[in-house]
Amino acid sequence: MATGRATVLVEPNRLETWDVPVVDPEPGGALVRVVIGGVCGSDLHITTGEAGVMPFPIILGHEGVGRVEKLGPGVSTDYAGIPVKVGDLVYWSPIALCHRCHSCTVLEETPCENSQFFEHAEKPNWGSYADFAWLPNGLAFFRLPDGADPEAVAALGCALPTVLRGFDRCGPIMVNETVVVQGAGPVGLSAVLVAAIAGAREIIVIDSVDKKLETARQLGATATVSLTDSADERRRQIYDLCGHNGPNVVVEAAGYLPAFPEGVDLTGNHGRYIVLGLWGAIGTQPVSPRDLTTKNLTIGGASFPKPKNYYGAMHLAARLQDRFPLAALVSHRFAIRDADKALATVKKGEVIKAVIDPTL
Repeated sequence: MATGRATVLVEPNRLETWDVPVVDPEPGGALVRVVIGGVCGSDLHITTGEAGVMPFPIILGHEGVGRVEKLGPGVSTDYAGIPVKVGDLVYWSPIALCHRCHSCTVLEETPCENSQFFEHAEKPNWGSYADFAWLPNGLAFFRLPDGADPEAVAALGCALPTVLRGFDRCGPIMVNETVVVQGAGPVGLSAVLVAAIAGAREIIVIDSVDKKLETARQLGATATVSLTDSADERRRQIYDLCGHNGPNVVVEAAGYLPAFPEGVDLTGNHGRYIVLGLWGAIGTQPVSPRDLTTKNLTIGGASFPKPKNYYGAMHLAARLQDRFPLAALVSHRFAIRDADKALATVKKGEVIKAVIDPTL
């Protein structure tokens, strides 16, 4: 049987490169050769155990663009009804939904009660730090539009779908609104991009890395604020730009617990605070409930984008790839065997986007 390489998390902070079987797709499924596997901050939280200890060895990676190697019996289209064939590039939502639970059918929300995020590394697998990804029936995949640059689609990974999911749940950015984004990683940059095309008047980004702040400006940020300034100084700069009423929308994209109380404080009267980055940072932070009532504040969160958010992100990236330097966001590439180096680079916080490139 043919085999392919994969990065396996055997236990917290222990990665190995395994040769795993390449299995034909099941009815309704697909086998794809991975072109790019995105390295996400969540992968780092999963690897260290900060996001909870996984119960078995898993193949890392939940962001991927691949080329169809084989289609399962009965498959002639992607999950949007677009004809698909061997050799086509596809982008997939990494959660297989059951379509037979309260969340799926009544609430129409993700994740569903029976969602499976990872499979045992010895079984057919859709992890993307690998040569091949085996997409089971029910795991949505979409054919890339003609002319779409796979790197432009992969550059914002699961971050752009997460941001689209957040604005779906918590309300879209409106023309002339003022927006503050905490953090200029992929989630923060995605929020900047969406706010820019939505017509926000001010888009202010907070981060400590000059290169990230420069990138945020390239994607539409109107101003940047450095984390090296004090919290009081950051607030002063932001309110000088937004006016005494404060920002209409603050997006948490820092993945850092102390960002939460600062975000509540920064959000203006009648504003919205949208929490997107704190999935992997388990813990609590002090917040005064009175602030929520006196400012008439709305706080919302979102995670686990829906398939439609992946579909929307793919088409948005394809449409904007020539207007914004999306493909150039991919700043670091690593071989499958060097996944530990990729994660270490992400941990340093200076990378814009790292990817696993199986051709290396």
